[in-house]
Amino acid sequence: MIDEKKLEERLVALEAAKSWSPRVVSRLETLLRSGTDEALYRINPVQFATDKSIAEAEAIDLFLHACVAGLFDMDWLLVCPMCSDVVESFRSLRKLHTHFHCHLCQSDYDAALDDYIAVTFTVSPAVRSIRFHQPDTLSAWDFVFHYKLTPGGMLPDGVPWREAAKGLVRVLTRIDPGSAVNLEVDAAEGALLGQDFESDAQFFFPVASAAGATPSHVPVMLDGGRCVAATTAIAPGKVVFDVRNAGRLPVVFGILQLPMASFERPRLRFTPSLSGKRLLMTQTFRDFFRSEVISATEGIAVLDVTLVFTDLKGSTALYERIGDLNAYIQVQRHFQHLLDATIRHNGAVTKTIGDAVMAAFSTSADAVQAALEMREA
Repeated sequence: MIDEKKLEERLVALEAAKSWSPRVVSRLETLLRSGTDEALYRINPVQFATDKSIAEAEAIDLFLHACVAGLFDMDWLLVCPMCSDVVESFRSLRKLHTHFHCHLCQSDYDAALDDYIAVTFTVSPAVRSIRFHQPDTLSAWDFVFHYKLTPGGMLPDGVPWREAAKGLVRVLTRIDPGSAVNLEVDAAEGALLGQDFESDAQFFFPVASAAGATPSHVPVMLDGGRCVAATTAIAPGKVVFDVRNAGRLPVVFGILQLPMASFERPRLRFTPSLSGKRLLMTQTFRDFFRSEVISATEGIAVLDVTLVFTDLKGSTALYERIGDLNAYIQVQRHFQHLLDATIRHNGAVTKTIGDAVMAAFSTSADAVQAALEMREA
C-alpha cells in the first residue's frame, strides 16, 4: 500500500535537493510505485546504477538524499562470504560490530569496511508497506531466500548461490514453539542437512546404502539452538523426520539434500555493491550523517584507503597583505575548490584544520588525480 501524499511530498523534496541528471528521480519514482516487494527491499545502489544507466556516484547520492527525504531506510549488513547469508543488519553504523558468526556455515569472521559489510536501502514503511517490513509474518521460503540470503553471491559458473540453494531444499517450514511437524523426505545418496535458519541447530546425516537398516521415522528435537536427532546415518529411500520445537521462539527449519557427504561449497564471488568503505568515502554521507560514528570500543578495520593532506602555503602573509575579511573569502574559495576536486574523484573531506584539509579516497589513483587538481587551487 502506498501513501500517495507522503510519497509525493518526499519526491518533491528529493527533486529540489540538488541538480540531478535528466530522469534520475523519475526512475526512482517508477521503482517506488511499480517495483515488487523484493525490488524495494535491500536495494543495491550500485546495481540500480547499472540497471538504470546512471553514474554510480549519482546513484549513491540519490539514495542518500532519498533517505534524508524519508523515502528509504539505510541498512548496514554483515554478509557471510561463504553462503551470502545476512548474519546481522543494523540501522546505524555505531551499532555495527566486526566479529560475527554465521549459523548456516557455523563459522566466525572478522569484518572490515572493505569486506563483508554492504550498505543497502529499503523503502520506508511510511511511504509504502512491503511484506519484508514484518519478517515474522513471512513464509518460510521468503524468510530464507529473500530475507536471509542476499542475491549477490555468485558461484564460479555465474549462477547465483541463492538460486542454486533452492534446488537443494526438500522441505522448508516454520515451526511454532511447542509444536511438532512430520517432514517426509525421499533421501538420495549423498547427505541430508537439517537446519534451523536462525541458530546453530542442525543435523548432518550421510545417506548411503551401506548404512543398512535405518528407521523410517527419526525424532528430532530443537531447543535453544541445539538439535538432537535419534540417528547418525540414513539409507536411501523415504524417511519421515518428526521435528519438535521445544524452544520458546518460532523456528524456520529446512532439510536439504546434498550431493555427497563431503560436499563443500565453492567460494562465492559477489556482484559489486556499496561497501562500508565506499560509503564513508562519499561526501554526501559525511555531510548528512555526521552523527554516524564507529563505536570507539569496537573499531572497524579498513584494508585499503588513501589519505591526502593539503596545506595553504603563505596563508599568514596573505592575511597580513589583504586583510582578514578578504583573506577569509579567498581561503573559503580555496576550500570549495578542494572539496569539488575531492568529490569529482570519489573521495570525501574528512577533516579541516586551520587552512589544511585531510581527504580520504578508496583508491590511490583517485587520490593522485584529486591531488593534481588541488594543486591548481
